Parts: sequence; C-alpha cells; structure tokens
Amino acid sequence: MIGIYLLVPTLLSILLSFLIVRAGAIALMMTGVERQRANFQALSAFSRAGFTTREAEMVVNNPRRRQIISWLIVLGNAGLVAVIVTATSSIATSRGYQLPVTIPVILFGIFVLYLLVNRTGFGRKWESFIENRLIKSRFIEDVTEDLLDLVEGYGITRVIIDKDSIFISKSLSETIMPKNEFCIVGIQRGRNWISLPDSQETIHKGDRLVIYGNLNGIKQIFEKTGD
Repeated sequence: MIGIYLLVPTLLSILLSFLIVRAGAIALMMTGVERQRANFQALSAFSRAGFTTREAEMVVNNPRRRQIISWLIVLGNAGLVAVIVTATSSIATSRGYQLPVTIPVILFGIFVLYLLVNRTGFGRKWESFIENRLIKSRFIEDVTEDLLDLVEGYGITRVIIDKDSIFISKSLSETIMPKNEFCIVGIQRGRNWISLPDSQETIHKGDRLVIYGNLNGIKQIFEKTGD
C-alpha cells in the first residue's frame, strides 16, 4: 500500500511543476513575449532542455526575462528531483497487483493535471492570479520597452499600465494628443488584443499599450504614470 500512498506526493509534485511553468510563461508574456514562444521558453527552462541561439538572445538581452528564466531553471531542478524521487519510490515499493496499476495511474494523473492547468477555469484563474500578483509587486515595471526603431528618435514601444497609473479610466482621446507625437497601435488586455483602438477606448489597469511615436516623448509621459 505504501506505493499507492506515494502517488499523492508524486502527483502533487507534478501539479506544482505545471503551475510553475504556467506562471513563468505568464511572466514572460508580460515582458512582451508572444504566448506560444513564452510557453516554449518556460517549459524549456524548467526542464533544462535548452534554447536555440535566437531564443537565447531574446532572453539574455532583457534583464527581466533573464531573471524569470533563472528562477525557472532553479525551480525546475528541485521540481524534477521531487517528481523522480516520489515516482521512483512509488513504483519501487509497489507489490503484487499494485505495480501494474501504479504506472498507468501516474500517466493518467499527468494527463488529467495537464488538462486541469491548461484547459479549465482553474488554469485561467491561476493565470489571472499570477498576472495580478506580478503587477502589484511591480516585478514587471511600468516602464517602456523599445520594440523597433524605425527612424531616428521614433519607434514602437510597449507600456504596461499598473494600478497606480494616472491614465486608468481615461479614454485614448484624453491621453493621445497631436503634441505628444505618438499613437496607440494596439492594446493587449489579458488574452485579448485590441487592434487600432478607437479614440474613446478606456484604458484599464494591467493594459499593455503598443505605441508608435517619439520614444523620448513616450518615456517622459508614461514614466510619470506612478507619480
């Protein structure tokens, strides 16, 4: 019976691993990484599978992403050890009829936990919780990140709106004026993307604004967000 009892810590270790990978992916997405790429990077770091050269450059060139990946690697080492030890102990201590039952139960449990974290309301609530915690902790700072320089002084940048932003509940028409020399290309709001938003669109807490314009002007305006 000991082998059967050890299935519980095995499955709990696997569930925790899934949650850590999802949290890492959300954190990477909040630094501007596309969802599928963020999922791949988080899983690769946690499992220590490694990256391609291009993927590695994307992480190394951003201090926040480096920190996220570093934590995923550290937690991945501990998580994989915990899963291996508990799973091996469960199988090794199984006797008689328990042995042919233990392995299928572990595999089935992994499948169920994967669906729980990635395909259910529980997974979405976990993502929202992590995103809100990161915003409140200011780990993903309310600063701008240059995405593409087009001509001297101008480019595309991303701004994250946190709970202290002076722009929350204001419409774009109140925020964007000709003298500011910039326009909002799109808004990432949770899982939704609003392309070329209307001037009456209201800015919400947690919005990620993708803006084209004078980079120095954008930074001067939005760095006052938390004042």
